[in-house]
Amino acid sequence: MIKEENNIPSLNDRDNRVGGEAIILAGGLGTRLRSAVPDLPKCMAPVNGKPFIGYVIDYFLKQGVRKFILSLGYKSEAIIGFIESVYPELQVQFAIEDEPLGTGGAIKLSCTKATEKNVFVTNGDTMFDVNLGELLEKHNSSNSNCTLSLKPMKDFDRYGVVELNNDDTISSFKEKQYYEKGLINGGLYMLDVARFLAETLPQKFSFEKEYLESLFLERKMCGLVQDGYFIDIGIPQDYLKAQKDFA
Repeated sequence: MIKEENNIPSLNDRDNRVGGEAIILAGGLGTRLRSAVPDLPKCMAPVNGKPFIGYVIDYFLKQGVRKFILSLGYKSEAIIGFIESVYPELQVQFAIEDEPLGTGGAIKLSCTKATEKNVFVTNGDTMFDVNLGELLEKHNSSNSNCTLSLKPMKDFDRYGVVELNNDDTISSFKEKQYYEKGLINGGLYMLDVARFLAETLPQKFSFEKEYLESLFLERKMCGLVQDGYFIDIGIPQDYLKAQKDFA
């Protein structure tokens, strides 16, 4: 069970009827975590004895998402074995990269397996407590190509900043540097599958750089601000923090 302290989501009060489908990007090597997790994909890093991706899957299940597409690459067999053992009844498909495709290529490959008009997209090494029902509603009401979940932060330099217009469309992406405060891209999206697959994009590309940051002025992309718990275990200090938070 995830603690409720420090705004860590318990999800007990969430609407569990969201439905839909989620892509979880789980192909990362986790090079910055090599000292702590030398032989596993990053999303399989154990947090209190449980692979972190298990918390991510449980998070979606508790909000009513029932279909999953796992984007896999490095040591995919470890993740498949975990899913088959712990989630034997999970409705899941695996999109396995023969070679690294970047975040964009991985999402593109996964979208070819999607059965819903819109899909949630997230990273297997990140937890962001977003109300998925609100994200879906925002996405549909704005007729957006892609809707980003944005997290307010203070005193940071690890992330870039996303700025919004008055109608919540994206107005700019700013580079990583020190900011006293700002909205960061929390890495949890609602994506229109057909529109995304119709884009002229290479096989290998960065979703953030070559899709979001390159096309936000030409496509309708919106942001939903959510101030829930957020952690990215991609660096050792946050991985250690997760051990305490999820105790």
